Amino acid sequence: MPKWTKEILIGATPVIILFLVYIGVNVVPLLLMGLLVGGVFLLMQMRGGLTVGASSERKRKKAGPPKLTFEEIGGQDSAKQELREALDFLIRHEEIQKFGIRPLKGILLTGPPGTGKTLMAKAAAHYTNSVFIATSGSEFVEMYVGVGAGRVRELFRDARTRAAKENKENAIIFIDEIDVIGGKREGGQQREYDQTLNQLLTEMDGIYTSDAPRILIIAATNRKEMLDSALLRPGRFDRHIQVDLPDKKGRRHILELHAKNKPLDKNINMDKIAEESYGFSGAQLESLMNEAAIYAMRDDSQYITQKHLSMAIDKVMMGEKTDRESNEDEKKRVAVHELGHAIAAEAVRPNSVGQVALSPRGQALGYVRHNPQVEQYLYTKDFLEAQIMIALGGAAAEEIYYGGRSTGSRNDFEQALDIVKTMISSGLTELGIVHLEMVSQADMSKENAAILNELFSRTKQLLIDHGPIFDQSLSILLKEEVLSGDEFRKLFKESTLLPA
Repeated sequence: MPKWTKEILIGATPVIILFLVYIGVNVVPLLLMGLLVGGVFLLMQMRGGLTVGASSERKRKKAGPPKLTFEEIGGQDSAKQELREALDFLIRHEEIQKFGIRPLKGILLTGPPGTGKTLMAKAAAHYTNSVFIATSGSEFVEMYVGVGAGRVRELFRDARTRAAKENKENAIIFIDEIDVIGGKREGGQQREYDQTLNQLLTEMDGIYTSDAPRILIIAATNRKEMLDSALLRPGRFDRHIQVDLPDKKGRRHILELHAKNKPLDKNINMDKIAEESYGFSGAQLESLMNEAAIYAMRDDSQYITQKHLSMAIDKVMMGEKTDRESNEDEKKRVAVHELGHAIAAEAVRPNSVGQVALSPRGQALGYVRHNPQVEQYLYTKDFLEAQIMIALGGAAAEEIYYGGRSTGSRNDFEQALDIVKTMISSGLTELGIVHLEMVSQADMSKENAAILNELFSRTKQLLIDHGPIFDQSLSILLKEEVLSGDEFRKLFKESTLLPA
């Protein structure tokens, strides 16, 4: 009915105006009044007035989160346990009153993208049997003054209203990417972001009264350092929970969760896949299983095999294969370059090479996939120097065979420079214990050059000492374009037994 009413009004309005003009009525005041009413209505819509607010409220009511438990979230055992303990304060409110414990007002989830922060917030709502309202920091940002603050008030009002209607004692408000509105406030003129943040701080201060519902804020960000200190203090976000990249055990758990609805070959070694996917986030692991299923479908295979999973790791890590075709000279240079990386890696860190390939992926014409041996979080000077030598292996091999380098070493050099920067900031260089801001550009350049030149010379000599491996593996790599880690290690061991 409203649709037809709107169309009738649109069609009848010009007819009525023409009729009034025909009978001699002055329609100018009516036109001005119509323009004024239309402008006010449009402004209300643009500023997120009653119409927009009501529609967003209806969307939130209809689109509740799917039921999700903590057991359905792979890995993150420590983060899940810490979050459960924080949520217990919301559930066991009578017990915490007995001990005089102040209820928590906010929980901040921090960590890299794709690690499951949003999933953990949804699981928190299910765990506490709470009303769950999700929003994003970008929804509060407008060019009009006061809109963000108004939407913050509406969000909390909506949480209280829904909790009362659904007869629930608790409500959880989840704000994703809170750094958009919670960034550090600057002195001087007030910004719209500052007013939105001020309103959020005010609501959090008055969040807990003796009346139900109890409201808990859960926020997520991967840029905690950008948040305002007033938002991070105790009494607002009381708990800061780090949601890190999963370890090997966590990666296996996540892979198994995403493999439940997929036909896996019985010979698949999931531990090996979890090991080779070192550094992957939960989102990347989900993508890995999905890409493996796509590869199996392309091959008309009934089951997903180890080969499909290995190809999926390369796809997620490096990107899809490209159609770029190198000429023979360029292909040989890429093979020499990648073998330089592989030989340096196998020499300084045995059994670390997973695969050497010449197939172009993303921006790379070839690549070496490394097998991480042990999960570690602390690095010694020797370990970091070995990493630099592996990164410089490609350029060193090109110098040995061609007498010069190519642009293919650009990313390798960037990686080496980043490691040198880490060494300097960690006090592992001749500069001693210093802050990076205390080091002049000249001193930084001098230390960089000294470290990289020495390690480049060591890498070059290392490759010369292992020269026979090039002769053994170069022709095979050029012909097959892929050399598995086991095949490479076999050639590597055979070449070391040859007489010098």
